[in-house]
Amino acid sequence: MNELNTATYSRNTKETKISISVKYFTNGNFIGSSGLGFFDHMLNSFAKHSNMDIILECKGDLDIDDHHTIEDIGICLGKVISESLKNMTSYRRFGHSYIPLDESLSRCVIDLSGRAYTYFKCDFNSEKIGDLSSEMVEEFFRSVANNIPATIHIENIYGKNDHHKCESIFKAFAKSLNIALSINPHENGVPSTKGTL
Repeated sequence: MNELNTATYSRNTKETKISISVKYFTNGNFIGSSGLGFFDHMLNSFAKHSNMDIILECKGDLDIDDHHTIEDIGICLGKVISESLKNMTSYRRFGHSYIPLDESLSRCVIDLSGRAYTYFKCDFNSEKIGDLSSEMVEEFFRSVANNIPATIHIENIYGKNDHHKCESIFKAFAKSLNIALSINPHENGVPSTKGTL
Protein backbone atom coordinates (compact mmCIF):
# COMPACT_ATOMS: atom_id res chain seq x y z
CA MET A 1 0.00 0.00 0.00
CA ASN A 2 1.12 3.55 -0.71
CA GLU A 3 -0.06 6.54 1.25
CA LEU A 4 -0.25 10.03 -0.18
CA ASN A 5 2.15 12.53 1.27
CA THR A 6 3.01 15.74 -0.59
CA ALA A 7 2.96 16.92 -4.18
CA THR A 8 3.57 20.17 -6.07
CA TYR A 9 2.57 21.42 -9.51
CA SER A 10 3.33 24.70 -11.30
CA ARG A 11 1.82 26.32 -14.39
CA ASN A 12 3.18 29.44 -16.08
CA THR A 13 1.39 31.05 -19.03
CA LYS A 14 0.88 34.56 -20.37
CA GLU A 15 -2.37 34.62 -18.39
CA THR A 16 -1.41 33.10 -15.03
CA LYS A 17 1.54 32.02 -12.93
CA ILE A 18 0.45 29.40 -10.41
CA SER A 19 2.16 27.02 -8.02
CA ILE A 20 0.21 24.68 -5.76
CA SER A 21 1.58 22.37 -3.07
CA VAL A 22 -0.57 19.80 -1.34
CA LYS A 23 -0.01 17.69 1.76
CA TYR A 24 -2.63 15.01 2.27
CA PHE A 25 -4.51 13.83 5.37
CA THR A 26 -3.58 16.75 7.61
CA ASN A 27 -5.44 19.47 9.50
CA GLY A 28 -6.49 21.11 6.24
CA ASN A 29 -4.80 24.52 6.22
CA PHE A 30 -4.97 26.90 3.26
CA ILE A 31 -2.10 29.36 2.78
CA GLY A 32 -1.94 31.86 -0.06
CA SER A 33 -4.40 33.68 -2.25
CA SER A 34 -5.99 33.50 -5.66
CA GLY A 35 -6.57 37.25 -5.58
CA LEU A 36 -10.32 36.62 -5.25
CA GLY A 37 -11.68 36.85 -1.72
CA PHE A 38 -14.71 34.61 -2.11
CA PHE A 39 -12.81 31.98 -4.08
CA ASP A 40 -10.15 31.93 -1.34
CA HIS A 41 -12.98 31.33 1.13
CA MET A 42 -14.05 28.31 -0.95
CA LEU A 43 -10.48 27.00 -1.25
CA ASN A 44 -10.03 27.37 2.50
CA SER A 45 -13.23 25.39 3.06
CA PHE A 46 -12.10 22.76 0.54
CA ALA A 47 -8.71 22.39 2.27
CA LYS A 48 -10.29 22.01 5.70
CA HIS A 49 -12.89 19.42 4.75
CA SER A 50 -10.64 17.40 2.44
CA ASN A 51 -7.94 17.33 5.15
CA MET A 52 -5.38 18.76 2.74
CA ASP A 53 -2.81 21.42 3.52
CA ILE A 54 -2.72 23.63 0.44
CA ILE A 55 -0.15 26.31 -0.34
CA LEU A 56 -1.12 28.45 -3.33
CA GLU A 57 0.95 31.06 -5.13
CA CYS A 58 -1.03 32.76 -7.85
CA LYS A 59 -0.71 35.77 -10.11
CA GLY A 60 -3.52 35.98 -12.62
CA ASP A 61 -4.85 38.49 -15.14
CA LEU A 62 -7.66 39.65 -12.87
CA ASP A 63 -7.61 42.99 -14.65
CA ILE A 64 -9.45 41.12 -17.44
CA ASP A 65 -11.74 38.91 -15.35
CA ASP A 66 -11.57 35.87 -13.06
CA HIS A 67 -11.84 33.20 -15.78
CA HIS A 68 -8.19 32.31 -16.39
CA THR A 69 -7.27 32.41 -12.70
CA ILE A 70 -10.03 30.07 -11.56
CA GLU A 71 -9.72 27.73 -14.54
CA ASP A 72 -5.94 27.44 -14.15
CA ILE A 73 -6.11 26.83 -10.40
CA GLY A 74 -8.52 23.99 -11.22
CA ILE A 75 -6.04 22.64 -13.77
CA CYS A 76 -3.21 22.77 -11.21
CA LEU A 77 -5.27 21.10 -8.49
CA GLY A 78 -6.26 18.33 -10.89
CA LYS A 79 -2.66 17.86 -12.06
CA VAL A 80 -1.24 17.67 -8.53
CA ILE A 81 -3.81 15.00 -7.59
CA SER A 82 -3.07 13.14 -10.83
CA GLU A 83 0.67 13.09 -10.07
CA SER A 84 -0.03 11.76 -6.58
CA LEU A 85 -2.21 8.91 -7.87
CA LYS A 86 0.62 7.62 -10.07
CA ASN A 87 2.45 6.51 -6.92
CA MET A 88 -0.55 5.14 -5.07
CA THR A 89 -2.44 1.86 -4.90
CA SER A 90 -5.19 0.49 -2.66
CA TYR A 91 -7.15 3.74 -2.49
CA ARG A 92 -10.92 3.63 -2.38
CA ARG A 93 -11.37 5.32 -5.79
CA PHE A 94 -15.05 6.19 -5.19
CA GLY A 95 -16.38 8.81 -2.81
CA HIS A 96 -19.69 10.52 -2.22
CA SER A 97 -21.06 13.07 0.21
CA TYR A 98 -24.18 15.08 0.98
CA ILE A 99 -23.47 18.40 2.69
CA PRO A 100 -26.08 20.83 4.03
CA LEU A 101 -25.53 24.51 4.75
CA ASP A 102 -28.64 26.00 6.30
CA GLU A 103 -31.35 25.83 3.61
CA SER A 104 -29.00 24.44 0.95
CA LEU A 105 -28.15 20.78 0.30
CA SER A 106 -25.52 19.61 -2.18
CA ARG A 107 -24.28 16.22 -3.32
CA CYS A 108 -20.98 15.19 -4.89
CA VAL A 109 -20.04 11.76 -6.24
CA ILE A 110 -16.49 11.06 -7.45
CA ASP A 111 -14.86 8.22 -9.35
CA LEU A 112 -11.08 8.51 -9.71
CA SER A 113 -11.52 6.50 -12.87
CA GLY A 114 -8.89 7.92 -15.19
CA ARG A 115 -11.77 9.16 -17.37
CA ALA A 116 -12.73 12.83 -17.43
CA TYR A 117 -16.41 13.64 -17.10
CA THR A 118 -18.23 16.42 -15.26
CA TYR A 119 -21.90 16.69 -14.45
CA PHE A 120 -22.73 19.96 -12.70
CA LYS A 121 -26.13 21.28 -11.74
CA CYS A 122 -26.67 24.42 -9.70
CA ASP A 123 -28.95 27.33 -10.45
CA PHE A 124 -27.33 30.44 -9.03
CA ASN A 125 -29.51 33.52 -8.59
CA SER A 126 -26.80 36.10 -9.23
CA GLU A 127 -23.97 36.58 -11.71
CA LYS A 128 -21.51 37.15 -8.86
CA ILE A 129 -20.97 35.69 -5.40
CA GLY A 130 -18.75 38.28 -3.80
CA ASP A 131 -16.01 38.77 -6.41
CA LEU A 132 -16.49 35.30 -7.94
CA SER A 133 -18.37 34.87 -11.21
CA SER A 134 -21.07 32.25 -10.58
CA GLU A 135 -20.49 30.61 -13.97
CA MET A 136 -16.87 29.93 -12.99
CA VAL A 137 -17.85 27.47 -10.26
CA GLU A 138 -18.73 24.85 -12.85
CA GLU A 139 -15.60 25.70 -14.88
CA PHE A 140 -13.41 25.14 -11.82
CA PHE A 141 -14.75 21.64 -11.22
CA ARG A 142 -14.57 20.81 -14.92
CA SER A 143 -10.89 21.81 -14.93
CA VAL A 144 -10.21 19.64 -11.88
CA ALA A 145 -12.03 16.63 -13.37
CA ASN A 146 -10.34 16.96 -16.77
CA ASN A 147 -6.87 17.03 -15.26
CA ILE A 148 -7.04 14.25 -12.66
CA PRO A 149 -8.81 12.83 -14.83
CA ALA A 150 -11.92 11.81 -12.91
CA THR A 151 -15.67 11.51 -13.17
CA ILE A 152 -17.33 14.09 -10.93
CA HIS A 153 -21.07 14.56 -10.47
CA ILE A 154 -22.07 17.66 -8.50
CA GLU A 155 -25.58 18.84 -7.80
CA ASN A 156 -27.09 21.46 -5.57
CA ILE A 157 -30.30 19.61 -4.73
CA TYR A 158 -31.99 22.71 -3.31
CA GLY A 159 -31.18 26.06 -1.76
CA LYS A 160 -31.89 29.78 -1.96
CA ASN A 161 -28.75 31.63 -0.91
CA ASP A 162 -25.96 31.55 -3.51
CA HIS A 163 -23.22 31.70 -0.87
CA HIS A 164 -24.73 28.66 0.87
CA LYS A 165 -25.17 26.76 -2.40
CA CYS A 166 -21.59 27.33 -3.46
CA GLU A 167 -20.08 26.53 -0.08
CA SER A 168 -22.09 23.33 0.32
CA ILE A 169 -20.87 22.26 -3.15
CA PHE A 170 -17.21 22.83 -2.27
CA LYS A 171 -17.60 21.01 1.04
CA ALA A 172 -19.34 18.06 -0.63
CA PHE A 173 -16.53 17.88 -3.18
CA ALA A 174 -13.92 18.02 -0.40
CA LYS A 175 -15.48 15.21 1.62
CA SER A 176 -16.02 13.02 -1.45
CA LEU A 177 -12.41 13.45 -2.56
CA ASN A 178 -11.13 12.70 0.94
CA ILE A 179 -13.02 9.40 0.89
CA ALA A 180 -11.94 8.49 -2.66
CA LEU A 181 -8.25 9.10 -1.84
CA SER A 182 -8.27 7.21 1.44
CA ILE A 183 -6.66 3.78 1.77
CA ASN A 184 -8.93 0.76 1.47
CA PRO A 185 -7.47 -1.95 3.77
CA HIS A 186 -9.32 -4.63 1.79
CA GLU A 187 -7.83 -3.58 -1.56
CA ASN A 188 -4.47 -4.89 -2.72
CA GLY A 189 -3.39 -3.01 -5.81
CA VAL A 190 -5.23 -0.84 -8.32
CA PRO A 191 -8.98 -0.62 -7.55
CA SER A 192 -10.19 -1.91 -10.91
CA THR A 193 -11.05 -5.31 -12.40
CA LYS A 194 -8.91 -4.30 -15.38
CA GLY A 195 -5.84 -4.03 -13.20
CA THR A 196 -5.27 -0.48 -14.37
CA LEU A 197 -7.05 2.87 -14.54
